[in-house]
Amino acid sequence: MQIRVYYEDTDAGGVVYHTNYLKYCERARSELFFVRGISPAVNECHFVVKSVHCIYHKPAKLGELLDVQTQPKELKKASVILEQSVYRNSELLFEMDILLAFVSTEGKITKIPKEIGEFFRTVT
Repeated sequence: MQIRVYYEDTDAGGVVYHTNYLKYCERARSELFFVRGISPAVNECHFVVKSVHCIYHKPAKLGELLDVQTQPKELKKASVILEQSVYRNSELLFEMDILLAFVSTEGKITKIPKEIGEFFRTVT
């Protein structure tokens, strides 16, 4: 998914503020579902972030076009680990592993529905 860096994404020096990389990755995860016409929320259950491990390699700057890539790394019964990377052309700027748990509206960990599990198996 491509994202353009806007003024609101940057600090006073025109460099992307560190938390915005997380937002870019969140948008890319959501877009994976929307493009296929499905929702990440099913039967009053949804994904929540359990943990994130980030590495910042190089800064992105105002006006640049970035590419956010998402790859499933590990799918379990009630969670998924995704590897997400942000590139400027072919240059790696940011990468993270994010652990998402599937929970009910009450916060109880719940088994990922079969169709969502299949969805993650087909993401490339």
